[in-house]
Amino acid sequence: MVSDSAPAWPAPTPDRERSAIRLEIVIVLVVTFGLSGASAALSLVESALSPGGVGGRKVALNPSRAEQSTIDLLFQLLSALRLVGWAALGLYLLWRSGIGPKLIGLARPRWGGDALPGAALAALIGLPGLALYLIAHALGLSVTIVPSSLGDHWWRLPALVVSAIANAVAEEVLVVGYLISRLRALDWSPRRSLLASAVLRGSYHLYQGLGGGLGNLVMGVIFGGYWQRTTRLWPLVLAHATIDTVAYIGYTVLHGHVSWLP
Repeated sequence: MVSDSAPAWPAPTPDRERSAIRLEIVIVLVVTFGLSGASAALSLVESALSPGGVGGRKVALNPSRAEQSTIDLLFQLLSALRLVGWAALGLYLLWRSGIGPKLIGLARPRWGGDALPGAALAALIGLPGLALYLIAHALGLSVTIVPSSLGDHWWRLPALVVSAIANAVAEEVLVVGYLISRLRALDWSPRRSLLASAVLRGSYHLYQGLGGGLGNLVMGVIFGGYWQRTTRLWPLVLAHATIDTVAYIGYTVLHGHVSWLP
């Protein structure tokens, strides 16, 4: 069961403000993950129509963007900054409406209360997620995901960690904290808002194939449901950052040395 109660939540929203919130949500999604979802869906269609099908495509999550090392590093940092900016936009809009970071679960981290659930969520999602990817790839339902195609620069591993953290912050703040909070203001039920959040998360991972989209939809249900029950966002950020960091660095270290990794 999910709970739609939260301490000190703003009063019910007037009808005029509801229209503004709907428009705000549309604008935020067009600027951020909504447009990413549409692009990912088109990428999936393109992959399906290509001669090798979905299984014959490769997608780099952290590609090199320049031949010069310093320029490439700056591009990587700009990509991370854009994601952090998306999260900041969501936090700012919530703050303007009376919902501060503390109310959505971004108070000072409690290492016992946040790190342990974060580690548990990372294991719960990460290990089955890897198995699902390997099965989907073997069945031709997933593209070959290349977590990093960065060159062997001194900054490669730190840049991958920064990328993982930026992705985690942007996705959990916007897709969980922001979106579900705004849908709550529109009187959406907890289950309906949870489904919307999960579908959005799954949509912008469709470029990975149907397996990636489905796996991230399930992740969205688990993460969003946890947030609705606890109103703690830090465990989700920590779990997501851990999953991505392990994927990025693990691939960099293991690729070419183990037979089971595509």
